[in-house]
Amino acid sequence: MTSATSPGADRAEVEAARLVLERMGVSPQDLLGTTSPQPAAPTFADYIPQVAAAVSEGTRRVYSSYWNRIVDHWGHRRLDEPTSSEIKQLAEFVRTQVVRRRNARGGRSAAEHLIAAMRCVYNHAVDDELIPEADNPARRVAKPRRLPSTRRALPES
Repeated sequence: MTSATSPGADRAEVEAARLVLERMGVSPQDLLGTTSPQPAAPTFADYIPQVAAAVSEGTRRVYSSYWNRIVDHWGHRRLDEPTSSEIKQLAEFVRTQVVRRRNARGGRSAAEHLIAAMRCVYNHAVDDELIPEADNPARRVAKPRRLPSTRRALPES
């Protein structure tokens, strides 16, 4: 028995395993995981301009201010770093920073748009194979529920 085989495997079993691997087109190095590692995901500051260039003008107009917020807060971070709870925290921060107006709804739309902007970025990252679909943290963040409309019909004169 050689040092390259396990105590329970004899030479014939090892040769049979090598033959099966060869027919499958798999090398022993493939099984050891010595293939080149996947490149690191880009940072938000590097990737968001690519997403902005790939979307329509209307999408860019709606999401650009939220993408700017993301770059301001997480520009140095890689796409695979934030968790779902961190995205929720950023949405809550954005909700608290909205401009108060007479018809304000408590920042719900700002939080909703930030989450939608994050989903847009991560959907493009999944499509570009920068992160796997299962690792998309924005997918697991629920948008805030919309309040009932305050609009009412005009009374008959």
